[in-house]
Amino acid sequence: MRVRVNPIDCTAHGLCAELLPEWISLDEWGYPAIDDQPLPAQLVRNARRAAAACPTLALRLERE
Repeated sequence: MRVRVNPIDCTAHGLCAELLPEWISLDEWGYPAIDDQPLPAQLVRNARRAAAACPTLALRLERE
């Protein structure tokens, strides 16, 4: 699985980085910078939680 963000929908709330700090950091404007590598299995549960909590539904998980 991979974590993706829709940059048009994202409004830089930063909640995703709080819920998944191992994989998501914020740039200088507060927008998520996401590692493009496949998500390790141990982070999938937290990634699902972060995607569900995104206020604008800009974060999603994609199967490879």
